[in-house]
Amino acid sequence: MAYLLPYLLTPFSHFNISLRNLFRRPWSSTTRLDDKTVLITGATTGIGKETALDLAKRGARIIMACRDMEKSEGALKEVVQGSGSQNVVIKKIDLSDTKSIREFAETINKEETKLNILINNAGVMVCPYGKTADGFKMQTTQHLIQGNHFLLTHLLIDLIKRSTPARIINVSSLAHFWGTINLDDINSEKGYLANVLFTSSLAKRLQGTAVTAYTLHPGIVQTDLWRHLDAPQAAIMKMISPFTKTSVQGAQTTIYCAVAPELETESGGYYRDCAPANYSRSASDDGTAQKLWELSCRMLSV
Repeated sequence: MAYLLPYLLTPFSHFNISLRNLFRRPWSSTTRLDDKTVLITGATTGIGKETALDLAKRGARIIMACRDMEKSEGALKEVVQGSGSQNVVIKKIDLSDTKSIREFAETINKEETKLNILINNAGVMVCPYGKTADGFKMQTTQHLIQGNHFLLTHLLIDLIKRSTPARIINVSSLAHFWGTINLDDINSEKGYLANVLFTSSLAKRLQGTAVTAYTLHPGIVQTDLWRHLDAPQAAIMKMISPFTKTSVQGAQTTIYCAVAPELETESGGYYRDCAPANYSRSASDDGTAQKLWELSCRMLSV
């Protein structure tokens, strides 16, 4: 139950943000992505699927990276029909299994000539206790386990660098403000702080390459991300449901980070509601970010 406390507090922040947004012109863009290739993890449902649909409408080649291929066929059909684009494919990846990630990356590097936008979107939370194929705790942060995006980004970075200008987008959460990092017991980490630290480190390492990196909070979104909630947790989410977003609304900041022309020269920033936002003091700790990067490399043998 304590794990949901950040999400119980988050709506009050959203209320203040919503008041500010009343006086700000809604973001929209007609930017095209013709001749661009976009890879999105977790694109079967929720904001991942809505992001795929929007970017396909803009003319991009879309690679939907998904674990459940049977379920993905339905999502693929929706995106193709909704966008009118046939340049959409699905590829299998299990982000809890480094072997699957490596095989997926090998396929992408062989078959694709470019990768202009990588969107690390997949995630899970409040799931039952379990271990990944590599022995990590399933409930541990997206950064290393369920969304093993550190390894995926590492394996695709050369292709991304050859595709400049290019962008890497990491979907995180406002809940990182309540997150902590215990580098002596990385399996104890349950928040999204690692995603923000990862983005900060990545941006520094990519300076001068024309590859930019962003992290974002999509909002509290009505998706099946909460499928593992028990009855008391579900009751809490029902209580804060007036503050939640639809999947379409939740995808907007991801889309903003993918297409906004003004972000082409920005990197390492944190965004919410299609605008720059402040992140926590802990997320600004370069020393912790460096240590986490080094630890990740050791754990993943890269």
